[in-house]
Amino acid sequence: MLQSRNFPCRAGGWLKARKSPGSYLKETINMSAEMISYQKTLPVRDEFDVVVVGSGPSGICAAVSAARMGVRTALVERYGVLGGNLTVGAVAPILGSVSRGTLRDELVERLGVPDCDEIGATQQCHDFEKAKRVLVEFAHEAGVKIFLQTPVVDVIMDGSRVDGVVISEKTGLKVLRAKVFVDATGDGDVAYHAGAEYQMGRDSDSLVQPVTLMFTLNGVEEDALTCIGEVDYVQYKGERFLDYTTRLCKEGHLPPHSASVRSFRTLVPGERLINTTQANGIFAVNSDDLEKAEVDLRAQIDKVTEFLRKFVDGYQNCYVKSTAETLGVRETRRFIGEYILEDNDLRTGRRFEDVVVHKASFIVDIHNPTGSAQAEGVPEEVTPYDIPLRCLIPKKTDGLVLSGRCISGTHRAHASYRVMSICMAIGEASGVTAALAAKKGINPREVDYREVQKVLLERGVDLFS
Repeated sequence: MLQSRNFPCRAGGWLKARKSPGSYLKETINMSAEMISYQKTLPVRDEFDVVVVGSGPSGICAAVSAARMGVRTALVERYGVLGGNLTVGAVAPILGSVSRGTLRDELVERLGVPDCDEIGATQQCHDFEKAKRVLVEFAHEAGVKIFLQTPVVDVIMDGSRVDGVVISEKTGLKVLRAKVFVDATGDGDVAYHAGAEYQMGRDSDSLVQPVTLMFTLNGVEEDALTCIGEVDYVQYKGERFLDYTTRLCKEGHLPPHSASVRSFRTLVPGERLINTTQANGIFAVNSDDLEKAEVDLRAQIDKVTEFLRKFVDGYQNCYVKSTAETLGVRETRRFIGEYILEDNDLRTGRRFEDVVVHKASFIVDIHNPTGSAQAEGVPEEVTPYDIPLRCLIPKKTDGLVLSGRCISGTHRAHASYRVMSICMAIGEASGVTAALAAKKGINPREVDYREVQKVLLERGVDLFS
């Protein structure tokens, strides 16, 4: 297979083009950059019915869901372990809720946290090391072929249809072909390379939510305070704990924009998982921004740890046990689908005829793109809402199903559905859709939503109560 591309010389620089508020945001190449024409014949590594790219909470469920439909399924992951935020991102608890009967229920039980609640108040953080093993077993039992340490770097298009993805292996670039692809990369890398339209950031200024680097402390006294976030009103020394940390942040005792010191108990006595570090103004689809954030946030970890030792009882002897291996990215591209999930859909708990995720629920959790804490003060509560199949189908791009946080929705709606429980349910639905399309030899947009619902209902998923 011949692949031909024009590539910019990196030294020539990049230009982020921010268009008017609310319009599509595109990364474009500075036209003064030197261009290099590159042409190479690529071998086809393998062919599948369904290829899922990205093995985070959504991708792992998408792959297992498709494989259980009896189609030949591959799961392609850029890291050396499966799980994304479930493992290398060190994100916990598994927040959000959906209706009963989805793969989310099965997966959290396998991880040993069946009772985790919507906002994490029970603090049932899973064991990240156990998850690295459990997720492989979960996929292998379903018959999924796994590709590890295999980034996807481009796509092969046949007109408007995604015909293959270009993977990078130690022996060179190769192509994986499939009847249908599922983009569960979080950033929507497959959809982006396919030229699908997208939005990024909030309407007012196109800024995205900040990134974080999670870390675990040991040596914490068991009765030491914990705080799950802005919805938590735990008191400390006569004031709300987050008011206390905000005050000390303003006095210079915490890194700027890291006023919200969030902590969770793990399964190990004397441990706390810390969600505090924050880097603003980071577009996590830009390599320079990623490097800047990684360096900045690792330096912040020491400052936050020192703050806890000095200013919070029970943390005097704490030390860093481990840190996440990659950034926790809350927001990048949101692709334009057949329907864009709206803010009011969450507010009213809207039901859809083509529902594939039912009773999705989590606060509108917008971490401040220009400061600390929440962008809108106290997060808005939602009424449990539906996500329709149309949000998973990108406009004008065939052979592709969206999954996870890159599905079609507004900036504010995304702030609710981006969490792991909801992404798992989206993944299951995307896997069923992709498998049905592959079996019938049709494009995902041609799949009858009632057939997707039929499969989910037969699995025991509640879609209509």
